[in-house]
Amino acid sequence: MDNQLQWTDVDDIAYALWEAEPQLDPLTLRFTELIEKVLALPGFQGQRENCNEKILEAIQMAWLEEFQA
Repeated sequence: MDNQLQWTDVDDIAYALWEAEPQLDPLTLRFTELIEKVLALPGFQGQRENCNEKILEAIQMAWLEEFQA
């Protein structure tokens, strides 16, 4: 995985979040918490202002797929 993630790298972000916290159910997070977790990922280069609800929903659903697998 490229270490320079952007908001558009939904699947890579979801996988990195799952790897970091495999026991955490992503549906228990508020979007404000999810944003902070994404921004804290090593190598994440995206800017907070480029994020929106659609992107967060996509990340959450992709992370949920990893969590339930």
